[in-house]
Amino acid sequence: MRAFVTGATGFIGSAVVHELIGAGHQVVGLARSDQAAASLASVGAEAHRGDLDDLDSLYKGAAAADGVIHLGFKTDFSDFAGAVAADLRAVETLGSALAGSGKPFVFTSGTLLVAWSTPVGQLGTEEVAVDSAVPRGAAENAVIRLAERGVRSSVVRLAPTVHGHGDHGFIPMLIDIARAKGFSAYVGDGSNRWPAVHRLDAACLYRLAFESAPAGSRLHAVGEEGVPFRDVAAVIGRHLNLPAISIAREEAEAHFGFLGAFTASDNPMSSEWTQELLGWRPVHPALITDLENGHYFS
Repeated sequence: MRAFVTGATGFIGSAVVHELIGAGHQVVGLARSDQAAASLASVGAEAHRGDLDDLDSLYKGAAAADGVIHLGFKTDFSDFAGAVAADLRAVETLGSALAGSGKPFVFTSGTLLVAWSTPVGQLGTEEVAVDSAVPRGAAENAVIRLAERGVRSSVVRLAPTVHGHGDHGFIPMLIDIARAKGFSAYVGDGSNRWPAVHRLDAACLYRLAFESAPAGSRLHAVGEEGVPFRDVAAVIGRHLNLPAISIAREEAEAHFGFLGAFTASDNPMSSEWTQELLGWRPVHPALITDLENGHYFS
């Protein structure tokens, strides 16, 4: 199939492109620069020029494809509300282009939305519908409703920690903060859990969703249900030769910056239903193993 992929040159998107091409699919990636277009061409994908604000370009890219995988998101945390609104507009545009076609539309969400929509500490499952009031919740629910408009829509909820070579997400941020502060911190007793998934396992799930996920399905890209935050802090401290130290919840925002809102979150998540539905099996290194391999610290 011919897949139109937004965010195709990003940390996860580039792995998804490789996974799709390896399985025999054609890939057209949204490219907002010559550099992005060249990067896509170098791996055998086509470039479709545009960006997430160019709704006409998004519509044309989706209409000309056999399906869409939407990974793109503006990572400008100085205007997160604006980024969320732009994402919803992109979803509505892509969905309109696919309406009535039966084609797949795979959207990117996160397991943290489930944590924010359920009681603290409850194991999150795919059957949980997120609250539209939480960030990106409205977009996720709009994608699910596209099933009623003849789109084979699905949502991939990524674990907050998607790890592997080239990661520039939460884990590298935590490492940089530890270096700057002189110690690796965790909140309280650090027993709160973060689910995790290797980027290559996540890429495989995106392909499977594109190929066969039922309309209106929610999928969890979770390789580990929950890694205690103190274990992550301990590995970071050991590799940096720094102590791992507990801080109070009230200190989290001052210490971690915008990450402070996430560092105390208890976000245990299951992917049992996803694995049974699509035959997805995470096979790449777990988070602590990946950290112990050392590439995050070189």
